Amino acid sequence: MNVFDGLPCIALLSLLALAALQGTTYLIGRRIGRYNVVDVSWGLGFVLVALVGLLAGDGSLTRRLLLFVLVTVWGLRLSLHMHRKSAGRGEDPRYTELLDRRGHGTWQVLRRIFIIQGASQWVISAPLQVSAVAGPTSGLAWIAAGAGVALWLIGFTFEAVGDRQLERFKADPCHRGTVMDQGLWAWTRHPNYFGDSSLWWGLWLIAASAWPGVLTVFAPLLMTYVLIYGTGARLLERHMAERPGYREYQQRTAYFWPRPPR
Repeated sequence: MNVFDGLPCIALLSLLALAALQGTTYLIGRRIGRYNVVDVSWGLGFVLVALVGLLAGDGSLTRRLLLFVLVTVWGLRLSLHMHRKSAGRGEDPRYTELLDRRGHGTWQVLRRIFIIQGASQWVISAPLQVSAVAGPTSGLAWIAAGAGVALWLIGFTFEAVGDRQLERFKADPCHRGTVMDQGLWAWTRHPNYFGDSSLWWGLWLIAASAWPGVLTVFAPLLMTYVLIYGTGARLLERHMAERPGYREYQQRTAYFWPRPPR
C-alpha cells in the first residue's frame, strides 16, 4: 500500500481534534475572561495528534508508541506548567496588545489567537502524522531514531529545568525586580524555548527514520522560527528590554543557542 494512502485520514482526524480543542479552549477563555488559557492547550494539542496517530495509524507500532510517549510526557508537563503560571492572574500582555490593535470581537479573537494556534499545531505536528502511516524503521535508520531520542532528552531537560529554575527564582521575594541569570539562564536567555526547539528536532529525526518522514523537515524549522522570531524569544525580549539590568544580561548571555556565560 502506498504510504500516502492513509495520510489524508490521519490529517483530517488530527485537524478535527485540534479544532475541537481550540473551540473548547476559546469557550473556557471567554468564560474566565482571559484568553491566555490558549497557552495551556498548546502542548495538549500535540498530545491529541500523537494519540490519533497511535490509534488510527497503520505504520510501525513501535515508532507510533515511542512518539506518543515522548510527546505526551512533553505536552502534559508543558500544559501543567502553563496552567500553574497563568492561574489566578490577568491576561497575558501579548494578547492584550494584540487585541487592542486588532479588536476584541469574537471573530478577531478566534482568528488572531485560536485559529492561528490550531493551524500552527496542525502544521508543526506533520512529523507525527506522517510517521503514523510510514513503514517500519529498520537497519541504520534506528541510529537516526536513537539520535532523535537523545536530542529530545536534551531539549526536554533544558525546557523543564529552565522552567523550574525560573519558578524558584520568582518565588523568592529577594529576587523581585531582578533578572534571572542563574543556572541554565546563564547559558541562554531562553533555555525553555531552546529546549522546545531541540526536542522537536528530535521528534522529527524519529519520524525521518522511515520514508517519507524526512519530508516534514519544515515542521521543526517552523517551530524554531516561531520560538525565535514569532511569539517566543523576540516578543519576550521586547517586553523585558526596559527592566533594570536586562541590557547587561543581554550583553553577557547568549540569545538562543547556549554557550558558556561571559
